[in-house]
Amino acid sequence: MSPPHDAVIVGAGPNGLAAANRLADAGLSVLVLEANDAIGGGARSGELTRPGFVHDLCSAVHPFGALSPCFRSFELERYGLTWVHPDVPLVHPLENGPAAVLHRSVDETCRSLGADGEAYRGLVAPFLTDADRTFGEMLRPIRLPRHLWLMARFGAIAMQPGTRVVRRFEGAPARVLFAGLAAHSIRALEEPFTAAFGLSLALAAHHVGWPVAKGGSQAIADALARRLVERGGSIRTSHPVRSLRDVPPTRKVLFDLTPRQVVRIAGDALPAAYRRRLARYRYGPGVFKIDWALSGPIPWREPACRQAGTVHLGGSLEEIVESERRTVRGELAARPFVLLAQQSLFDATRAPAGSHTGWAYCHVPHGSTSDMTSAIEEQVERYAPGFRDAILSRRTWTSRDLEARNANLVGGDIAGGSNDWRQVLFRPVARMDPYATPNPRLFICSSATPPGGGVHGMCGDGAAQSVLWRLGLAVRGRVGR
Repeated sequence: MSPPHDAVIVGAGPNGLAAANRLADAGLSVLVLEANDAIGGGARSGELTRPGFVHDLCSAVHPFGALSPCFRSFELERYGLTWVHPDVPLVHPLENGPAAVLHRSVDETCRSLGADGEAYRGLVAPFLTDADRTFGEMLRPIRLPRHLWLMARFGAIAMQPGTRVVRRFEGAPARVLFAGLAAHSIRALEEPFTAAFGLSLALAAHHVGWPVAKGGSQAIADALARRLVERGGSIRTSHPVRSLRDVPPTRKVLFDLTPRQVVRIAGDALPAAYRRRLARYRYGPGVFKIDWALSGPIPWREPACRQAGTVHLGGSLEEIVESERRTVRGELAARPFVLLAQQSLFDATRAPAGSHTGWAYCHVPHGSTSDMTSAIEEQVERYAPGFRDAILSRRTWTSRDLEARNANLVGGDIAGGSNDWRQVLFRPVARMDPYATPNPRLFICSSATPPGGGVHGMCGDGAAQSVLWRLGLAVRGRVGR
């Protein structure tokens, strides 16, 4: 007798839901199991401070969601998703001198960077001539590129430490702009491959911007869920999976979970040697996060900050480098690099009329329980005097709080695993098919697989392609009818 489901996906984050949609498109019967009472994983939203104030629990700004080949193929706008584009993707204010402004336009960005404008153009322009091709390669699993010269050129920059790439620039605005982008790696900026994060985020800003989802990041997960149900798939929430016995009979199981949970659930269904390799998977630093309900917009001293969806607060290049270096060493930075989003400036659904929300985090050591509220708010106040007077209420999250809310955020690691150079190239382990396990029934589809962290669904899409290929329903890199 055939099992009632062709595939069961454990975890209803963006990757799990993307995998489910791709499998349903191929005609498979799909069930998604979610331990929490709501879907979304890292793309959830809720009223965390006061009624009417909608905050993003984890991810907030989605350049890779907007350019994801997977999400685009799903046409999520038909299922309720609307991207809202701030006037400016990113501003990095400075205490002395003009702010660094990352515009959608390369020309405008170059003008804002003054004497460094042409050096910046030389960095990004070669990859924007055919940006869809560039990102199509970047978001594929690590294997022989289709466009070898393009990726060789990209890799020559991407593999460098962020601190090396900033040497291209003379002035503070360009240097802090790239350093802040590279700091999204959550690694010390002297480490290899941190430049990959800086370059890819800059390119994304110019190609599609840094949009937010109207109504909250939850809208991404909800659109994926509506599309799945329309195609006959089903979702069960409040259904924790502690072992394979909790999974209904099925031909294939896909885990939208990090290796630690996969080892615990799969147990002896995986060979001991492979379990040991998964157990060596490394998790990165955590984050400390704050959500604010505000009586008005943040009173930035720099006018450009009032046009930006995202603001980086880190002072000088040296301050950013020191903040990230201390975090990786397991120390707290006195002046942490702060990543702040102000979605309600551009999305009126986020707060009552006249009020606003704020969202910010800084990097902290893995599993930290330290309260960084004062340190973060001092950084905001440094560039927005009077900010504290606008705070109506706040909700704070230590790394442990975040993990308690979402088990995939191990130690507060929002990237699904450390972004050290080995795991940038090979995650979760070095294997020809990173999504498949030695057990032909079990697959991994989380951000612990290529291309890594971010709300883009490409990890789930890659895992679904692997399943379909093994079922004879797809060829490598393309789903068959």
